[in-house]
Amino acid sequence: MKHQAIEQLQGVAEVKQDLPRRTLSRKERLQRWAELLERDPHRRLSTLHETEYQPARVRAAMRGDGSPISVAFEDPVLRTAGMENDSYGEARRFFELNDEQLHKVICYCHFGATVSASTAARHIRAMLVEKQPGLFARLRQMFVG
Repeated sequence: MKHQAIEQLQGVAEVKQDLPRRTLSRKERLQRWAELLERDPHRRLSTLHETEYQPARVRAAMRGDGSPISVAFEDPVLRTAGMENDSYGEARRFFELNDEQLHKVICYCHFGATVSASTAARHIRAMLVEKQPGLFARLRQMFVG
């Protein structure tokens, strides 16, 4: 995908910047991301190196061509919904993830230099499943209320 400034595009096409943003819930955004990845499940996507060891500012700016995050950013639906770029920090903000969750999808330490799109999608879908309370939490709820 070739990126061009709006001024460059206006010379070739009519550019409308006042389109309303479509509001998607967190669940819808994550589902959409997983669906995009599942379109080409065997595609190898780049990972980000040692995200857990980077200072927050550096980690937020990390990005990689052909990463699971860039797959999401290439989607016009997610961009219209407010995804602004394909950086780690933007994915964290837009998909409402914490560092541990995003780390499981994108970090080199789990997969090496690349991760299959299907594996990334599986990790994203796992975030959609609500955790059930454990046995002790259920027993406590039964007896204590």
